[in-house]
Amino acid sequence: MCHAPAECFRIPDRGYLDEGAYADLVVVDPDTSWTISKEELLYKCGWSPLEGDPVKGRIDQTYVNGQLVFDRGRIVSDKPGKRLVFTPLS
Repeated sequence: MCHAPAECFRIPDRGYLDEGAYADLVVVDPDTSWTISKEELLYKCGWSPLEGDPVKGRIDQTYVNGQLVFDRGRIVSDKPGKRLVFTPLS
């Protein structure tokens, strides 16, 4: 889900947790069950076709460029991530 797209689209310093690379990662609790509700959606459109569906697994934290931006249901940073640079295919 990370390595192949970064390599396919030649995105430098992404897709790996290596020293000097950008740390973009998600921490997931695979055992938490919950029901998708409109109140918890962070989509710009404000709705989801999955509202009311029970699911297993929940995102606990999201890191962009090594910075915590989402923590247990709350956005904790308004700093945008670094813009991706794609190398043209030759």
